Amino acid sequence: MALDAGNAPEEFKAHPDWKDLAPSITEAATLGDGLRRAREQSGKSLADLSAETKVHTRFLIALEQNDWSSLPSRVFAIGYVRGYAAALGLDEQLAVERFKRESPDTSAPLKAPIGIAFEDVKRYSPRIIGLVAIVAVALIGWNVFQRLNIHQEVRPSDIAAVPESWRLGEVPGQAAPIALGAPRAAPPDQTTPALYVTPGLEAQLTGVDPNDPAVIAAAQAADAAPVQKAFNPRGAVYGAPATASQVVIQAKKAGALVVRLGGGQALFARQMAPGEAWRAPMGVSATIDVSDPAAFDVYLNGEHSGVLPALLTPLTQLNSRAEQAARQVAEEQARRQAQLQAERSAQLLRTQDAAPTGETVANPGAGVTTN
Repeated sequence: MALDAGNAPEEFKAHPDWKDLAPSITEAATLGDGLRRAREQSGKSLADLSAETKVHTRFLIALEQNDWSSLPSRVFAIGYVRGYAAALGLDEQLAVERFKRESPDTSAPLKAPIGIAFEDVKRYSPRIIGLVAIVAVALIGWNVFQRLNIHQEVRPSDIAAVPESWRLGEVPGQAAPIALGAPRAAPPDQTTPALYVTPGLEAQLTGVDPNDPAVIAAAQAADAAPVQKAFNPRGAVYGAPATASQVVIQAKKAGALVVRLGGGQALFARQMAPGEAWRAPMGVSATIDVSDPAAFDVYLNGEHSGVLPALLTPLTQLNSRAEQAARQVAEEQARRQAQLQAERSAQLLRTQDAAPTGETVANPGAGVTTN
C-alpha cells in the first residue's frame, strides 16, 4: 500500500522545489475525477496503466467516468480501484472507501433503524395509538347521541275520520273519474320549409316535367332502388384518383389494410385510422387483405355496399360488382326515360283527340301547333 494520503507536512510544501506527485483522492469532486487527475499528472496514458495493472482499458475509462454499471462484479471492481490507486502511488484504502461510498452495495439487506429518535418513537407509540382511539370513540359516540336526539317516534295521523269516498269508492252525485285515452302522435315539424323546385330546371336536368301529373305519377310508380349512404371522406384518401376508381374502401375503426398484386408485391399497405379510405384502381388484379373485415366499409360508385365479405377479398370481384351496378342504374334510367316519354306522347295524343275541330293544341315536345 502506498503511504501517501495527500497530507504532506506544511514545511515540505513550502519548499520551492516541492511538487505534489500524488494528489489526494479526498480533494477531488468524485473518485473518477481524482483518479483521472492523478493519471494525467503522472504522465501515464490509459494504455500504459492497463499494461501495468492488467486491467482492460474500458474498465479504467469506466472508473474515471464514474460509470459503475459498466464494471463487473463488486469484488473485481474493488480490485480494479486498488490496482489503479497503487499504480499511481495513491492511498489504496482511501480510494476503496470512497468507491464504496459513491457506489453502495445494493445487494446487502437493509438493517432496522437504530438511534435515540427511533427509540423515542417506539416508546411513545402506545400512547399515541391510545389517544387516537379515544378521539375516534368520542366522535362516534357524539354522532350516535345526536342521531338519537333527532329521531322522533311515529305518531298517528291527524285525520280524525276517514272520508266516505275513500271507503266506498265512487259516491252517487259526484262526477265520474276522468279517463285518459291513448296518447296522440306528435305534431309534424313546422320549422322545415317546403322543398323549392326551380321552374324549368327540373325538366332540363331530369327530363321530367314537375307540372305534368301523368309524368309525376309514372315516376312514382317506377320501381327505383333506394339510394344508399354516399361516401363521405373523413380523413386522408389514398390510391387512384376519383375519376379512375369505382370502388372505395373506408375504415370504420383502426385496422390494417394490405393490397397485394398477383405476384405477391404489395400495391398498398397501411395501418388505417378511422375515416381514412383507399380508392381501388380499375382493371387491376389484386387481393385485399385486412385484419378485420367488419372494420372496413365498401362503397361502389359512391354508394355504400356493406362491409368487406372476408379477410381476403379479390379486387376484381368488387370492380365487377361496381360495373354491374353501374350498368343496372344506366339501364333503369333509360327504361324510366323511355316510359316517361311514352306517357307524355300518349297524353299528348289523348289531348289532341279530345280537342274540338279548329282549336290549336300546343305540342311541347315538338314545338309545333295543329289546327
